[in-house]
Amino acid sequence: MNQTAQTDPTGNEPQGRPRAGTDLRTVRSNPDYWYPVAWSRELKAGKTIGTRYAGTPIALVRPEDGGSVFALEDRCAHRQVPLSKGVVNGSAVKCCYHGWAYGRSGRCIDVPYLGKGKLPNGVRTFPCREQSGMIFIFPGDPDKAETTPLPPALAQTANPGYKTRYFGRTVGCHYSFMHENLMDMNHQFMHSKQMGQMKPRFLGQKREAGLVEARYSFARTGGKQPIGEALIFGERRDASEKFQHRDVMTIRTEYPYQTLRIQKGDDDPVMDLWIVYVPQSADELTNRTFGLLSVKRPGVPFVLDLAWPFLVAFTNRIFAEDREIVELEQKAWRELGGDHNVEVFPVINALRDLLVECGLPPAQPDA
Repeated sequence: MNQTAQTDPTGNEPQGRPRAGTDLRTVRSNPDYWYPVAWSRELKAGKTIGTRYAGTPIALVRPEDGGSVFALEDRCAHRQVPLSKGVVNGSAVKCCYHGWAYGRSGRCIDVPYLGKGKLPNGVRTFPCREQSGMIFIFPGDPDKAETTPLPPALAQTANPGYKTRYFGRTVGCHYSFMHENLMDMNHQFMHSKQMGQMKPRFLGQKREAGLVEARYSFARTGGKQPIGEALIFGERRDASEKFQHRDVMTIRTEYPYQTLRIQKGDDDPVMDLWIVYVPQSADELTNRTFGLLSVKRPGVPFVLDLAWPFLVAFTNRIFAEDREIVELEQKAWRELGGDHNVEVFPVINALRDLLVECGLPPAQPDA
């Protein structure tokens, strides 16, 4: 069930109490958006690979001539064998079993042992686009694909003043846990071994249709600045007053995507993150993360390139801690038989409401 922050009878501290309603962890993602399902580098010309969205198997096909990728349901209409196991022939894919061939429209265009006038029905196709090194599909109503734009800002991938890391992996939790984790910077306590002691200050939130935004600043209260953080800010920092609450971190969920930017004053962001969590299983309790992390290059050429392995190692350690904790949250949800979270932070309650409003109701069990 959802939670909300309430005031106790004395009017003092807010208390989180359960609120009747939909269990957020059963809310399905809305398919009427563009979702990445693979990295462009994973699919070579003349090849096909299998991927998934919310339990639906999808075959991505790149024609032999390197033409635009297309996406089909990953099941041959004949015996339901995955088309991703097949062979690309020109601009078509042939099933590995009997050689049935399908074009980008999903129509069956050849059955080797039938006449052309007797071809069976084909398979479902999905609108497909490539952008910023990712292959996106539109798993919802195909009529809405042309009027639904791809996400407008994908970090700083097109800006030569930044270096971008492309990262992601499968995480064993509902996508809502991921949104909450990134939005709630009070969990910096968990990262103290990696980052030292950091005290966040919540600067406010914004709530609009399809959007929740939170802003923070930070002060170092103990420990040394890690090398990875120094690379992001382009300078060494200590716990002295001049570095306290100097920067603003803005985190936004603009359904179904998330962004995080760190800015020093009115300058361009020193770090720009774009990330999305694509449901994998039919119950949507696993997701595949696709993230782009852009870091501004310092004035000295090639410094960031030389130090990049240190930043990658630093962010990997942070992501590993986040992954472990959200998977533990999912484990508790399973063991307790539902969402028993006691949430007291207003911006997270606003985020939870947004995910319910924008998502689809839980699937109803078969009668």
